[in-house]
Amino acid sequence: MVVKLRNVLSLFNGISCGNVALDRAGIKFDNYYSSEIDKYANQITQKNYPNTIQLGDVYNIDYSKLKDIDLILGGSPCTYWSISKRDREVTSDGIGFDMFMQYVKAIEICKPKYFLYENNFSIHKDIKAEITKKLGVEPIMINAALVSGQNRKREYWTNIPNITQPEDKGILLKDILDNAISWTDKAYCLTASYNGAVIWNTLERKQRSMVATPVRLGKIGKGGQGQRIYSVEGLAVNLTANGGGQGAKTGLYKINLPDDDYFIRKLTPVECERLMTLPDNYSEGISNTQRYKCLGNGWVVDVISHILSHID
Repeated sequence: MVVKLRNVLSLFNGISCGNVALDRAGIKFDNYYSSEIDKYANQITQKNYPNTIQLGDVYNIDYSKLKDIDLILGGSPCTYWSISKRDREVTSDGIGFDMFMQYVKAIEICKPKYFLYENNFSIHKDIKAEITKKLGVEPIMINAALVSGQNRKREYWTNIPNITQPEDKGILLKDILDNAISWTDKAYCLTASYNGAVIWNTLERKQRSMVATPVRLGKIGKGGQGQRIYSVEGLAVNLTANGGGQGAKTGLYKINLPDDDYFIRKLTPVECERLMTLPDNYSEGISNTQRYKCLGNGWVVDVISHILSHID
């Protein structure tokens, strides 16, 4: 059955991962309205979806003029709530919550049939409780590790019914790299329920122990977040929009070569697109620095398409 919506409104749209997810879920719609202030993100959007209707800053939208909105998507920036931010906001009277309230405002005025709101798993429990109170639904935590090679936990608040956890596809970081040497020609055997299974089952026994984790091997320099070295036999660490060090925004990884040789590097923009389950070169056309930032701010498309696939 083909699902057909009237209009879609995407707040804090980023690079239109929501539009990619709608396409992947086979959901048709008349118009896609986008609110995004990052010019590089908008450039990526317009390259891939030139028919997108740009509305500008979320604070300047007159929602009463938007008619027949069936779905509102959004994930307000977690900058002020991030666990990595010193003195992060932990109550609902700060800038971060004010930005979230613009999403609530859109729902109250547009009255969509469906809504989907996303934010970081690590935001303070009191913030989560206030979001839950405002939206009237409990969050669902989904780790993108189930559908991608990246460890990325996010909370999703939605009134789309009957959401389940995605099936674990068993993807590891090495599966999306351009020049890694595979350690085995065989696919992993999925162990649906394996008591005590840890990453060493993958590394030593070549067993897949459901959702793997990033495997840290060492560090360079002082070992800051952008100086930690990880194995490609686990998952990639969470892509970020900000951060410094040699592995800024992607992490550093040991890439195995023949004859027990190796080299260490960060991920390429295309590899980051694959971690976000986006098409290769989706974000091309801007500098690599901006590509990393835009991708770090994005959604893992296959998680969103999984959720949207429950719309009937």
